Amino acid sequence: MIDNILLAPYYMALKFRHFLYDRGIKKSRRAEVPTISVGNVTVGGTGKTPHTEMLLRLLASEPAWAGKNIAVLSRGYKRKTKGFQQVSPDGTASAYGDEPLQIKRKFPQNVVAVDKNRIEGCDFLSHPEKLSVSKKARKCIDKNMEKQDIIILDDAFQYRALKPSVSIVLMDYSRPVFSDRLIPMGRLRDIPERIYEADIIIVTKSPAYLDDTEKTEYVSSELHLKNFDSRTYKAETPDGKDINVFFTKIRYSSIETVFPEGEPRYSYSRQAVLFTGIANDKPLAMYLSDTYKVIEKLSFPDHHAFTAADIKKIGKVSDAHPTAVLVTTEKDSQRLKDCKEIPGTLRQRMFRVPITVDFLSDEERSAFISLLDSKIRG
Repeated sequence: MIDNILLAPYYMALKFRHFLYDRGIKKSRRAEVPTISVGNVTVGGTGKTPHTEMLLRLLASEPAWAGKNIAVLSRGYKRKTKGFQQVSPDGTASAYGDEPLQIKRKFPQNVVAVDKNRIEGCDFLSHPEKLSVSKKARKCIDKNMEKQDIIILDDAFQYRALKPSVSIVLMDYSRPVFSDRLIPMGRLRDIPERIYEADIIIVTKSPAYLDDTEKTEYVSSELHLKNFDSRTYKAETPDGKDINVFFTKIRYSSIETVFPEGEPRYSYSRQAVLFTGIANDKPLAMYLSDTYKVIEKLSFPDHHAFTAADIKKIGKVSDAHPTAVLVTTEKDSQRLKDCKEIPGTLRQRMFRVPITVDFLSDEERSAFISLLDSKIRG
């Protein structure tokens, strides 16, 4: 009861904000090119970055989109720069944010940009001629950028000033939003019913195999949706709106060195020290435990900028286990590269675990691609 009273002001503020947009008192506008929003209603942990990367792969592999200029636009969470910036693979996480930097390093052929004002960012990406005349783009690195044909909006579900062509909301299979609570009592940063406003719900971090009955039961019990059809992936919201639901799984790859001077021999150790600055490290720890004995876990806040004190702490644990491999995430490795205090002995032992995401079946992937194509074409 007391918790509900404490959360009431935040809940009412969210309801009022959405009311203003729903009634048209606050305006939403569309970009001039197709946009795909990828977001969630929680404070991290659903896999926005790997799903953005999956979209880039899908768009690049489909004949209908081959040859198109596909950009990613992010706000650049926790970056120290301002305004519109194009991400350089040689840059730093402090300049762009760890997630945009990771995406750019993995997809150097794509434009990745950051701008807190997504409308402005989309305008620059669809009208690059404005880059040479706008003061807001004076620090961008490529004023001769080509016009972008499709823009993927990273973490834009709450950015209601911009109405995307396709809205995708992500939810962790093991953390259903209707069983959660608003922050700080829980992990919700938005009202859970807001997921019904998306075109597509993707249930992430699912078991590798779910049969049709299990999917239907999950959609009904955890998403509170009706009439899920496992052939078309369509369901119905409580107010009668059609919505599509898909399931994806994580695929971990073999660990790889973080730094050029990394020593591959450490990967053959039987012991691992896991250190992360992400919202939920349990799936990664479970994966590592199949190969290594995880003897220590160091957890830092999400998007944490590693300091000299942190490196000293990691070094102390490393000294206690001189043969253990030091393992972190892809996202954390982007921020580690900003940290100048890491001694060579630690750099040799630091490894990261690359991940990708994929649908549970080829049929599910094909249905998603077909739906995405129809939404983009309008």
